[in-house]
Amino acid sequence: MTVNFRAVWAIYRFEMARTGRTLFQSVVSPVISTALYFVVFGSAIGSRIPEIGGVPYGSFIVPGLIMMLVLTQGVMNASFGIYFPKFVGTIFEILSAPVSAFEIVLGYVGAAATKSIVLGLIVLATAELFVPIKIAHPVWMMAFLVLTAATFAMLGFIIGIWADGFEKLQIIPLLIVMPLTFLGGTFYAIESLPPFWQTVSLFNPMVYLVSGFRWSFFEITDVSVGASVTATILFLAASLAIVWWMFRTGYKIKK
Repeated sequence: MTVNFRAVWAIYRFEMARTGRTLFQSVVSPVISTALYFVVFGSAIGSRIPEIGGVPYGSFIVPGLIMMLVLTQGVMNASFGIYFPKFVGTIFEILSAPVSAFEIVLGYVGAAATKSIVLGLIVLATAELFVPIKIAHPVWMMAFLVLTAATFAMLGFIIGIWADGFEKLQIIPLLIVMPLTFLGGTFYAIESLPPFWQTVSLFNPMVYLVSGFRWSFFEITDVSVGASVTATILFLAASLAIVWWMFRTGYKIKK
């Protein structure tokens, strides 16, 4: 299959340019919000929990905060990116152009994932100004970051197609993604929970994402690295399958 890279690049460039036009909302605001999480939780809880697994608490929460930012921003950027063309009607111009579904998804999801990755790296650089950070496995760190950004950008793309109003764009990120992220070991180790809640936590997909990403920094995990990689890939595969079905049936795209 021949890929129309010019079309992909046009969509990607347009979405990235939107970030420049809304720089405060797209970059500055989420970074400040995450920094506030870092300061508040690092100071309030860090004074009572000096270390977890031999890692200072301030350093321990950094991978979780980066994951939280990547997840939420990936979903929000991709969902709005595809919803707005639906809302104003320009989606039909894209669909009538000689551009395949794969190329449309690649452009929108690629741009949203890129924004999330850049924001994650900015937060990482900012955190290094406050706490000591070591990255034991930098290649795995980038692999988890890219996979997670792509997966949740894909989820955001699905939400953007599904939503038929601006309020629906917020339902899943606010009522599902954010709570699961908070309960996924962002600010604590799963082993510190009572046995029953440790078992319950294993059904939270965010646990696997945060645990794998944290392992790439400090080599400490709540679940095995293999389980983290498998869960991430399965999530991505499921999202790809849903997007394929949406374009194949024209679900809320051509109807």
